[in-house]
Amino acid sequence: MKIMADWVQGYKDRKISYTLLSKAESNTSGLAIIFPGQGYTAQAPLLYYSMGIYLNQNYDVLQVNYQYNDPFYRDFSFDEMAEAIRIDVGAVIDRVLQNASYDDYILIGKSIGTIALGFEVQRDLFQKAKVIWFTPLLGRDFVWNAMLDSKQRSLCFIGDNDSCYIEERFQQLRANPNLLLRLIPGVNHGLEYETDLFASMDVLKQVMKEVEAF
Repeated sequence: MKIMADWVQGYKDRKISYTLLSKAESNTSGLAIIFPGQGYTAQAPLLYYSMGIYLNQNYDVLQVNYQYNDPFYRDFSFDEMAEAIRIDVGAVIDRVLQNASYDDYILIGKSIGTIALGFEVQRDLFQKAKVIWFTPLLGRDFVWNAMLDSKQRSLCFIGDNDSCYIEERFQQLRANPNLLLRLIPGVNHGLEYETDLFASMDVLKQVMKEVEAF
Protein backbone atom coordinates (compact mmCIF):
# COMPACT_ATOMS: atom_id res chain seq x y z
CA MET A 1 0.00 0.00 0.00
CA LYS A 2 1.32 3.42 -0.96
CA ILE A 3 0.18 6.25 1.33
CA MET A 4 0.86 9.92 0.67
CA ALA A 5 -0.21 12.58 3.16
CA ASP A 6 -0.01 16.33 2.59
CA TRP A 7 -2.00 19.53 3.05
CA VAL A 8 -3.18 22.55 1.11
CA GLN A 9 -4.07 26.07 2.15
CA GLY A 10 -7.83 26.39 2.39
CA TYR A 11 -10.43 28.93 3.41
CA LYS A 12 -9.00 31.75 5.57
CA ASP A 13 -5.57 30.13 5.27
CA ARG A 14 -6.51 27.03 7.27
CA LYS A 15 -4.42 23.95 6.57
CA ILE A 16 -6.56 21.21 5.03
CA SER A 17 -4.88 17.82 5.16
CA TYR A 18 -5.50 14.96 2.81
CA THR A 19 -4.36 11.38 2.31
CA LEU A 20 -3.96 9.59 -1.01
CA LEU A 21 -3.89 5.80 -0.85
CA SER A 22 -2.96 3.49 -3.71
CA LYS A 23 -2.88 -0.28 -3.80
CA ALA A 24 -2.28 -0.87 -7.49
CA GLU A 25 1.24 -0.68 -8.90
CA SER A 26 -0.26 -0.06 -12.32
CA ASN A 27 -3.58 -0.16 -14.17
CA THR A 28 -5.36 1.98 -11.61
CA SER A 29 -9.12 1.76 -12.16
CA GLY A 30 -9.81 5.34 -11.11
CA LEU A 31 -10.03 7.61 -8.10
CA ALA A 32 -12.51 7.41 -5.22
CA ILE A 33 -12.80 10.67 -3.27
CA ILE A 34 -14.11 10.59 0.31
CA PHE A 35 -15.73 13.62 1.95
CA PRO A 36 -16.24 12.80 5.65
CA GLY A 37 -18.83 14.09 8.08
CA GLN A 38 -18.22 16.82 10.64
CA GLY A 39 -17.29 14.29 13.32
CA TYR A 40 -17.53 11.16 11.17
CA THR A 41 -14.00 10.67 9.87
CA ALA A 42 -12.74 8.60 6.98
CA GLN A 43 -11.91 5.90 9.56
CA ALA A 44 -15.55 5.51 10.62
CA PRO A 45 -17.34 2.37 9.36
CA LEU A 46 -19.29 3.57 6.30
CA LEU A 47 -16.30 5.39 4.86
CA TYR A 48 -13.59 3.00 6.01
CA TYR A 49 -15.22 -0.01 4.38
CA SER A 50 -16.16 1.95 1.27
CA MET A 51 -12.48 2.83 0.99
CA GLY A 52 -11.58 -0.85 1.30
CA ILE A 53 -14.03 -1.81 -1.44
CA TYR A 54 -12.52 0.61 -3.92
CA LEU A 55 -8.92 -0.14 -2.99
CA ASN A 56 -9.69 -3.80 -3.68
CA GLN A 57 -11.02 -2.75 -7.08
CA ASN A 58 -7.67 -1.03 -7.76
CA TYR A 59 -8.95 2.51 -7.32
CA ASP A 60 -6.78 5.09 -5.67
CA VAL A 61 -8.57 6.67 -2.70
CA LEU A 62 -8.36 10.32 -1.72
CA GLN A 63 -9.47 11.23 1.81
CA VAL A 64 -10.15 14.93 2.32
CA ASN A 65 -9.43 15.32 6.04
CA TYR A 66 -11.06 18.62 6.91
CA GLN A 67 -11.82 19.31 10.57
CA TYR A 68 -15.05 21.30 10.67
CA ASN A 69 -15.70 20.40 14.31
CA ASP A 70 -12.74 22.63 15.20
CA PRO A 71 -13.70 25.71 17.31
CA PHE A 72 -12.43 27.89 14.43
CA TYR A 73 -15.66 27.12 12.54
CA ARG A 74 -18.02 27.39 15.52
CA ASP A 75 -19.59 30.73 14.59
CA PHE A 76 -19.78 30.13 10.84
CA SER A 77 -23.17 30.54 9.20
CA PHE A 78 -24.28 27.77 6.87
CA ASP A 79 -23.36 29.91 3.86
CA GLU A 80 -19.87 30.57 5.14
CA MET A 81 -19.37 26.92 6.04
CA ALA A 82 -20.47 25.94 2.54
CA GLU A 83 -18.02 28.43 1.07
CA ALA A 84 -15.22 27.01 3.23
CA ILE A 85 -16.08 23.50 2.06
CA ARG A 86 -16.16 24.58 -1.58
CA ILE A 87 -12.74 26.22 -1.35
CA ASP A 88 -11.11 23.54 0.84
CA VAL A 89 -12.30 20.55 -1.16
CA GLY A 90 -11.57 22.20 -4.49
CA ALA A 91 -8.03 23.03 -3.39
CA VAL A 92 -7.31 19.45 -2.35
CA ILE A 93 -8.70 17.93 -5.54
CA ASP A 94 -6.89 20.43 -7.74
CA ARG A 95 -3.60 19.70 -5.96
CA VAL A 96 -3.94 15.92 -6.32
CA LEU A 97 -4.96 16.10 -9.98
CA GLN A 98 -1.96 18.27 -10.82
CA ASN A 99 0.15 15.13 -10.61
CA ALA A 100 -2.23 12.42 -11.78
CA SER A 101 -5.13 11.85 -14.14
CA TYR A 102 -7.89 9.27 -13.98
CA ASP A 103 -10.55 7.98 -16.33
CA ASP A 104 -13.12 7.08 -13.66
CA TYR A 105 -14.22 8.79 -10.47
CA ILE A 106 -16.31 7.81 -7.46
CA LEU A 107 -17.47 10.59 -5.13
CA ILE A 108 -18.52 9.56 -1.60
CA GLY A 109 -19.91 12.02 0.94
CA LYS A 110 -21.25 11.58 4.48
CA SER A 111 -23.45 14.19 6.18
CA ILE A 112 -21.65 17.55 5.88
CA GLY A 113 -19.59 15.87 3.16
CA THR A 114 -22.72 15.91 1.01
CA ILE A 115 -22.29 19.70 0.81
CA ALA A 116 -18.97 18.96 -0.89
CA LEU A 117 -20.79 16.58 -3.23
CA GLY A 118 -23.22 19.34 -4.10
CA PHE A 119 -20.36 21.44 -5.44
CA GLU A 120 -18.31 18.68 -7.04
CA VAL A 121 -21.16 17.13 -9.06
CA GLN A 122 -21.28 20.43 -10.95
CA ARG A 123 -17.69 20.10 -12.17
CA ASP A 124 -17.28 19.11 -15.82
CA LEU A 125 -14.55 16.70 -14.68
CA PHE A 126 -17.07 14.68 -12.67
CA GLN A 127 -20.01 14.60 -15.08
CA LYS A 128 -19.51 10.85 -15.59
CA ALA A 129 -18.59 10.08 -11.98
CA LYS A 130 -20.62 7.78 -9.76
CA VAL A 131 -21.83 9.40 -6.54
CA ILE A 132 -22.71 7.94 -3.12
CA TRP A 133 -24.71 10.10 -0.72
CA PHE A 134 -24.52 8.80 2.85
CA THR A 135 -27.11 10.48 5.14
CA PRO A 136 -27.42 13.68 3.07
CA LEU A 137 -28.50 16.96 4.66
CA LEU A 138 -31.96 17.00 3.11
CA GLY A 139 -32.97 20.06 5.11
CA ARG A 140 -30.39 22.16 3.27
CA ASP A 141 -31.78 23.43 -0.02
CA PHE A 142 -28.34 23.38 -1.61
CA VAL A 143 -27.84 19.67 -0.97
CA TRP A 144 -31.41 18.69 -1.82
CA ASN A 145 -31.40 20.63 -5.10
CA ALA A 146 -28.01 19.15 -6.03
CA MET A 147 -29.49 15.67 -5.59
CA LEU A 148 -32.62 16.56 -7.54
CA ASP A 149 -30.61 17.95 -10.44
CA SER A 150 -27.68 15.52 -10.46
CA LYS A 151 -27.05 13.86 -13.83
CA GLN A 152 -24.58 11.33 -12.41
CA ARG A 153 -25.52 7.77 -11.53
CA SER A 154 -26.02 8.07 -7.78
CA LEU A 155 -26.83 6.00 -4.70
CA CYS A 156 -28.30 7.42 -1.50
CA PHE A 157 -28.63 5.85 1.97
CA ILE A 158 -30.56 7.41 4.86
CA GLY A 159 -32.56 6.21 7.86
CA ASP A 160 -36.00 7.37 8.92
CA ASN A 161 -34.68 7.92 12.48
CA ASP A 162 -32.12 10.41 11.16
CA SER A 163 -32.72 14.06 12.09
CA CYS A 164 -31.70 14.93 8.52
CA TYR A 165 -34.46 12.78 7.03
CA ILE A 166 -37.42 14.71 5.63
CA GLU A 167 -39.99 12.37 4.13
CA GLU A 168 -41.50 14.83 1.66
CA ARG A 169 -38.13 15.86 0.29
CA PHE A 170 -36.92 12.28 0.16
CA GLN A 171 -39.97 11.21 -1.83
CA GLN A 172 -39.49 14.09 -4.26
CA LEU A 173 -35.99 12.82 -5.00
CA ARG A 174 -37.64 9.87 -6.75
CA ALA A 175 -38.21 12.25 -9.66
CA ASN A 176 -34.50 11.91 -10.50
CA PRO A 177 -34.10 8.66 -12.49
CA ASN A 178 -30.32 8.72 -11.96
CA LEU A 179 -30.69 8.44 -8.19
CA LEU A 180 -31.12 5.09 -6.41
CA LEU A 181 -32.70 5.66 -3.01
CA ARG A 182 -32.32 3.40 0.02
CA LEU A 183 -34.40 4.26 3.09
CA ILE A 184 -33.50 2.09 6.08
CA PRO A 185 -36.19 1.92 8.79
CA GLY A 186 -35.20 2.74 12.36
CA VAL A 187 -31.58 3.77 11.86
CA ASN A 188 -30.05 7.09 12.88
CA HIS A 189 -27.58 9.51 11.30
CA GLY A 190 -24.84 6.88 11.51
CA LEU A 191 -27.08 4.31 9.76
CA GLU A 192 -27.15 2.50 13.10
CA TYR A 193 -29.82 1.40 15.56
CA GLU A 194 -29.57 3.20 18.89
CA THR A 195 -29.55 0.07 21.06
CA ASP A 196 -28.88 -2.92 18.79
CA LEU A 197 -25.22 -3.34 17.89
CA PHE A 198 -25.55 -6.57 15.93
CA ALA A 199 -28.51 -5.33 13.89
CA SER A 200 -26.42 -2.23 13.11
CA MET A 201 -23.62 -4.49 11.88
CA ASP A 202 -26.11 -6.25 9.61
CA VAL A 203 -27.14 -2.89 8.14
CA LEU A 204 -23.49 -1.99 7.55
CA LYS A 205 -22.92 -5.29 5.80
CA GLN A 206 -25.93 -4.81 3.51
CA VAL A 207 -24.97 -1.23 2.71
CA MET A 208 -21.44 -2.28 1.81
CA LYS A 209 -22.78 -5.03 -0.47
CA GLU A 210 -24.77 -2.41 -2.32
CA VAL A 211 -21.78 -0.06 -2.53
CA GLU A 212 -19.67 -2.86 -3.96
CA ALA A 213 -22.34 -3.77 -6.52
CA PHE A 214 -22.83 -0.12 -7.48
